[in-house]
Amino acid sequence: MPKRNRLASWVGMLPSNLFKIVSSLSGILGDLADMGIQVEVGDDFAKYRAYRGQQLDRGPVYPMFDVASSYIDRTNGFWICGFNSNDELIHTQAVRLLDLSDVSLATHLKDHRHKYITPDTTPDPDVTFYSGPEALQTITGKVCYQGDFWLRANGLGGPRSQGTTALLSRILFELMVGAWNPSFVFALVPKRLGAKGAHLRYGYTHCEPGRWLGPDQQVTEEDYLIWMGAKDMANMLAPGPEKPRRALSQSQVHCPKSFAAKNHLDASANV
Repeated sequence: MPKRNRLASWVGMLPSNLFKIVSSLSGILGDLADMGIQVEVGDDFAKYRAYRGQQLDRGPVYPMFDVASSYIDRTNGFWICGFNSNDELIHTQAVRLLDLSDVSLATHLKDHRHKYITPDTTPDPDVTFYSGPEALQTITGKVCYQGDFWLRANGLGGPRSQGTTALLSRILFELMVGAWNPSFVFALVPKRLGAKGAHLRYGYTHCEPGRWLGPDQQVTEEDYLIWMGAKDMANMLAPGPEKPRRALSQSQVHCPKSFAAKNHLDASANV
């Protein structure tokens, strides 16, 4: 199986910051490798689209991360994929950097709602809007959007039951903060997950109920807004990552020698 644990060339940061990230993530990558998961980080979203296109049991990639619908490259986004010992794709997630220096998240979601609405959930996307969370008015500046989080379930002893969600999410946060140091990060999760405190598994500190309202003010979908500010991110990343719970049986793989290398945020479906 090809070695995938490498840091892509997109990371434009000071060597000292890069070293801190490498030191922090080397243990996580080793733990994931022990569980049979190899990680690939990239900024070529045409390649990411191709990876996602192979998943016939999932919906298409969301427009925010689709090069056919959005301008996204190394300057404003990156993705993380995980592969098992058979080189099968078992994990995806991506992040997008947004410049909201002059607008609130509420305005952004109103203007770009078509890129966030789950396909076939509303009779008319043109008159469907997201509302509810108070934070929509206060989230502004340099903002990151995390989405398309998916992790294959393999029953008891599978990656989800081993605490893998938190480790994979932390990889994204470490790289995101190191590269861009955003003021806020947010994601949208289905109500069924948000109501159960799923944001804690992903590392988020705030969770607010929200909903999409259609042309007749009917609720077309309920998504919770989960988010963090800069201080929240700093506090979350300050302690070392927790050790994962081990499965009953593990695949033996080589640990990395270097780190060079319906679908919002829904770990039970797609983050």
